[in-house]
Amino acid sequence: MKTDVVKPKDVFYNPTRLVVPLFQRPYVWSKETQWAPLWQDIVRLIEVISQHNQTATHFLGAIVIQQVPTTLGALPTWNVIDGQQRLTTLQLLLDSLHTELERRGWAQLAGQILPLVENPSDYRDDENDRYKLWPTNRDREAFTSVMSAPTPVDYLTVVKSRLGDAHEFFAGSINTWLGDDEAAERRARMLVATVMDRLEIASIRLDANEDAQAIFETLNARGTPLSAADLIKNFVFQNLAGTPHDAEKAYLNYWAEFETPWWEKEITTGRIKNSRASLFLWQWLTARTLLDFPIREVFTQFKHYVNTVAKDIGVLLPQIKAAADRYRSIIEGSENVNGPLSRVELFSYRVGTLDSEIARPLLMWLDEPEQAAVPVADRERILSILESWFVRRALVKAPSQGSNRFIVDLMQHLSTQPKDLLADAAEALLVANHSAVGYWPGDDEVREALTGATAYWKYLRGRLRMVLEALEDAKRGYPDGKQLAMGPVVRVKGTIEHLMPQGWRKHWPAQLTEEQEAARDRTVQQLGNLTLVTQKLNSKVNNGPWTTKREHFLNHDDVLITKDAINLVRDRWDESSIEQRTALLIDQILGIWPAPAGHAGLRGAAAAPSTAVSVDIAQLVASGWLEVGSELTTRHPTSRHAGVRASVAQDGRIFIDDAPYDSPSAAAVAVTGTETNGWWWWVIAATGKSLQDLRADYLASLGEADAEVLDELSDDAIERESGEVDSEDGAA
Repeated sequence: MKTDVVKPKDVFYNPTRLVVPLFQRPYVWSKETQWAPLWQDIVRLIEVISQHNQTATHFLGAIVIQQVPTTLGALPTWNVIDGQQRLTTLQLLLDSLHTELERRGWAQLAGQILPLVENPSDYRDDENDRYKLWPTNRDREAFTSVMSAPTPVDYLTVVKSRLGDAHEFFAGSINTWLGDDEAAERRARMLVATVMDRLEIASIRLDANEDAQAIFETLNARGTPLSAADLIKNFVFQNLAGTPHDAEKAYLNYWAEFETPWWEKEITTGRIKNSRASLFLWQWLTARTLLDFPIREVFTQFKHYVNTVAKDIGVLLPQIKAAADRYRSIIEGSENVNGPLSRVELFSYRVGTLDSEIARPLLMWLDEPEQAAVPVADRERILSILESWFVRRALVKAPSQGSNRFIVDLMQHLSTQPKDLLADAAEALLVANHSAVGYWPGDDEVREALTGATAYWKYLRGRLRMVLEALEDAKRGYPDGKQLAMGPVVRVKGTIEHLMPQGWRKHWPAQLTEEQEAARDRTVQQLGNLTLVTQKLNSKVNNGPWTTKREHFLNHDDVLITKDAINLVRDRWDESSIEQRTALLIDQILGIWPAPAGHAGLRGAAAAPSTAVSVDIAQLVASGWLEVGSELTTRHPTSRHAGVRASVAQDGRIFIDDAPYDSPSAAAVAVTGTETNGWWWWVIAATGKSLQDLRADYLASLGEADAEVLDELSDDAIERESGEVDSEDGAA
């Protein structure tokens, strides 16, 4: 076994064949989890090299390859034991780069990349020897289709596959980043040099007689890597001036708390988990430096900050401790479910339900000594402005990628403004922004997003509950206005109730056509049909007629938004009532989270692209969210399809008996014989969770919980059979 740290040029330049064995899984990497982060890493590396570290590199991970005996004169051949996803992605990246350079007429640069993708023709025995990498058999047709496509690549004509999608993503990203100005070719040279020589791979090469499986298992054994907080702690106390006694005293006073359970708890941000201490240090350093950098660079950035700015660690430690105490106080305060919250605690709670940590550096920045002169009223106004920005963007499902950078840009802008004008400056910047990652949706956009929308399906439950809580609190006079003696509504604990039950077919029968029934299925999910309950209703009340439900709410419930609803009508709650209440609630939402008078958002400006992601079963399997062989059952145990069972294959197909289907909906349609959203219809037998909810959890872990999901069928394509939609929680 020989282990080296190598560059892509070292792996691919010499004539060779890297063969992925047939037993390996197909290509499953995706844009959200791997392609986009890899591209961001490359762009970030170029920035670091250009700005302050000319020797910087970026580690991509490890590969394990094993030599294959070949005849004399044949191409050297290696089996890929581990790392085939990484190697395949690199080949797609390199080929898309070559294509883009060739398209622009930069033949010299394109010629540097081509030997990393293709073997010279003089070394080939047949056409299969053309490529440095030869994928597993299920991927070969798609791989050769896109890799051999003429320049410029017409992606509509290549075999549709994840490999083609990756190639198209990298080509588009490269084209956008290079631009068309006079500096484009210079950027291209930097990109070529970075990809060839500054990406690093741990290459483990095995002889033909070595036990590849044993080595593979050892390499993949779980370890306990040091966190960013651990690395920073070691650096701080190795470089702290004074005696060992002084260091121990400083540790106890300023650092020991970071090693308690609250700070060591793992918090999910984006795609990965970090200890809360590491997350805090990243956010605090972002606030101090006003720089946008990924969390994996926090240790390097901290060292740079100490060496160039802070210098005296003894002075820095109390500053970190003070910021940490305030950070914890806000988070713990926001987690109180009862009673009023301070403005910053309420902001932390509400924005926290959006799975967003990106605002925390701004909260820290506002609390730094340099901003001590900012009036309290202005601080609270800034939070109100930003809360409106966050919530409105969540309601219209605006793109979330790039928001970290935007918040840093906002802090940089505010840092140049007079301290008594920060609130005006923040509002003006948001009003003027028309970019996809920064625009502030106007009233018309929010109204359009909510009117007629199936809100119960469209938004994650926690976010929808937060909006209903805010509507209720506004009625009670919180956080502003004339506060009532009853206090704010209990947070987090309430459940969302449908006024007209989801199981209306069974309990609220009506003489409707099939089309009208489908329309009612959608209408019951609208905002106007939803309310909060502090105690879950029994089935008699939940599914009872409107008169029974109305009497219960009048006599046994203190939720004001519910009382407003029942006062709209006396004898009949129907589609028109729901639509009328939806319009009223939208107006109230616009009042709770206002935009400046006359602000039109993107009206009159170019429309922002929607955040849209494509998630398939193979991606959930590859990411560890769904186990191979998981048994799926139908959603409703009492339906005529209750006995149907399906299982999940490694390649993402759904098997019913021995018949494979390419998607959950295809499998569901095969059973029901009608248009059915399989993500909603199939339930994981072991957990009772639908594939749709599992996918939502996965997207939330990526920081994409607001994204529109590109399904093979729409969310409205649910099972229409009588009795299939039962009770309040029947359609998650």
